[in-house]
Amino acid sequence: MTRVIWGIQAALFYLFTWLMAAMPQRYTRTTGHLIGRIMYRLLARRRKIAIDNIRQALPFMKHHPAWSGVFESAEEIAQATFINLGTSIVEVCRLYHGRGDELFDTMVVHGLDNFRRAKEKDNGVLCVGGHCGNWELISLSSKKYLDESVWAIVRKQNNPYLNTLIEKMRMVYGNKVIYTKSALKPMLGVIKNNGVIGMLTDQAAGEQNGILIDFLGRKAWALKAPVVIAHKTGVPVVPIFGYRDDERHVLTILPEYRLCGDRSEVGIARDIQALSHYLEAFICAHPADWYWVHRRWKRAGEPTV
Repeated sequence: MTRVIWGIQAALFYLFTWLMAAMPQRYTRTTGHLIGRIMYRLLARRRKIAIDNIRQALPFMKHHPAWSGVFESAEEIAQATFINLGTSIVEVCRLYHGRGDELFDTMVVHGLDNFRRAKEKDNGVLCVGGHCGNWELISLSSKKYLDESVWAIVRKQNNPYLNTLIEKMRMVYGNKVIYTKSALKPMLGVIKNNGVIGMLTDQAAGEQNGILIDFLGRKAWALKAPVVIAHKTGVPVVPIFGYRDDERHVLTILPEYRLCGDRSEVGIARDIQALSHYLEAFICAHPADWYWVHRRWKRAGEPTV
């Protein structure tokens, strides 16, 4: 019975993505906004999580030098976040069915030389970022703008039929995937072969593989793997973020982050904290472009401010 349910889920997923891809491109934005508003109304639990997260982070953000000042309330940011997610869903459906060129053409890339300088070291590149803007679009555009295929670190879907579909779709533009479970060995192999890895590091880590940092004014568990791998291999760590600017997408590649050199837990915490500051600045500048709907601060205790 489980396999039947899995098969139905995969079929419905494929049908939905196909319908979104078959739709004329000029309706992408309108449809995405509509889906986002429906999600905001119907997904009450996720809406509540987003609003609560934003409310607790807002005092910190409003005092940050990068604060955009566009929004006043948590509800405004949450609604705009869902609209961005709805639009991204439609765009990703089109990407998964090979309709990427029309979206890639809307992209602007800043800091491409930062990536090239890191790649010239011939020791691979570890691109670290977050669930910002349309992160799938940014990943799938790498062949066009970076002239590189990226190995994306992703979570395996519980439904094997759905996982197979998504995996094939993610490889349409030349990318490959490494699943989070037992990811270390293949990641080391990619780095050894001067490959490029893309890792989103902004979700709550467990205590065994994470380290406690300050994030948007509150304590949060952050994944320490990027710094540990960089110490082990010497791979350059390059922060990358994307955001939506009206009808175009902007990809920003920052200069390589230089590790502090201390390999102790204290040093790792210092480097992870420093990397998190890049994400904090991005969120303050583009608050509706981050994935507020997950429980980023779980297991970490009370707010620090």
